[in-house]
Amino acid sequence: MKPRDRVLCALNHEEPDRVPIFFGSSLPTSIHIQALQRLQSYLGTTKPINVLSRSYQMALVDEELQILFHSDGRIIIPGPAPSSLAKEISETAFMDEFGIAYEMRPGTIYYEMYFHPLRGKTADEIDNYPWPDLANPLRFRGLGAKARSLRRDSNFAIVGESFCSIFEACYMLRGMENWFMDLRKNLDWAHAVLRKITDLQISSAEGFLDEVGDSIDLIGMGDDLGSQNSTLISPDMYRKIIKPYHAQLIAAIKEKTKAKIVFHSDGNIYAILPDLIEIGVDLINPVQVSARLMSDTARLKKDFGRRLSFCGGIDTQSVLPFGRPEDVRREVRRRINDLAPGGGYICAAVHTIQPDVPPENICALFDEAMKAGLYPINTT
Repeated sequence: MKPRDRVLCALNHEEPDRVPIFFGSSLPTSIHIQALQRLQSYLGTTKPINVLSRSYQMALVDEELQILFHSDGRIIIPGPAPSSLAKEISETAFMDEFGIAYEMRPGTIYYEMYFHPLRGKTADEIDNYPWPDLANPLRFRGLGAKARSLRRDSNFAIVGESFCSIFEACYMLRGMENWFMDLRKNLDWAHAVLRKITDLQISSAEGFLDEVGDSIDLIGMGDDLGSQNSTLISPDMYRKIIKPYHAQLIAAIKEKTKAKIVFHSDGNIYAILPDLIEIGVDLINPVQVSARLMSDTARLKKDFGRRLSFCGGIDTQSVLPFGRPEDVRREVRRRINDLAPGGGYICAAVHTIQPDVPPENICALFDEAMKAGLYPINTT
């Protein structure tokens, strides 16, 4: 099958010729810059590395590597939003378009947030805040032509990354402790911020989809709603406060495109998967199998597999960094056996491949995905 047909077949809960593979097909299926450097050295190649996300140090996976590892999707992403706040602070620090400041501290591999611009602000100040112009047409210039070219000249599934987060954007702007207190003690303020962020993200998604909506197959959005053990807020609080805003954003996206909705959230979000299904999510990423109830992928498939597809599942917390290649192969077979029967699974690492993952384990992941992912799946 052609890659696009393979992906769409799987997402329609049918069995393609093999399990689709994503590597660099979206932001969360990418690779850390340092990990890519190690992989290039291992493979004996050297190519300039382009950055997908500065704060998370995600690299844009080049076409040669995507072909080598049989990746079935290609990414389309908007440019940065015009903002009066974005600036370089120092050689190791910067401020993004929302006014959130990041710093790369010695000995770390990510930029870490150290300034939350809405900390201390009142609800009355929200409208006067210098919000970035997320709907500015300059962000999307040329993306429609690029998407149409990919559709015409290639056979890959096209993934549009819209960067649309709501809950996560709020706690990054406000500071996590303050945001959680707002949800409990200062609900008017919380709703004011949620309303503003949702409206901004809807305008961003609509501008993006006006350019690429007919040419993409999946559209990514995300909100980190889970910790290692549980959801970050109670499922009941999610349903009462956050879910309506997610529903509005997804409804606006579905007005503009037939693309499948990919929702990214780390952590144990098992309790709210029915809610995400209800509001229109088609595919969950990254299936963090190290996070309690998400570890039982056979149960995930049994409980939700008829209504939800899964992308990810190959453990980046223990197996990929610390296992041997045979351990990685065993992990790949397990997740494929659990999640792939009947379709509905795209094989990928749990989130971005990290610098502590040996290159030979990366190779083992994708090689085993090709071998074990042939339909019919051998579950013995």
